[in-house]
Amino acid sequence: MKAIFDKISIQSSRLTTRAYSTSFSLGIYCLAKPLRDPIYSIYGFVRFADEIVDSFHGFKRMNY
Repeated sequence: MKAIFDKISIQSSRLTTRAYSTSFSLGIYCLAKPLRDPIYSIYGFVRFADEIVDSFHGFKRMNY
């Protein structure tokens, strides 16, 4: 099961990177092959986190 999760995760990260940043994707392609998937993974993680933050600017925040 872990192998399936890993495969789907990296495919999603590659797709996300290519959809959001053509120039960053080209930059990744210039790196050595062993470095590409880790960079795609980091970008995919950060991109989704950024989208979550950006999506909730118009919502009322709870004060704790």
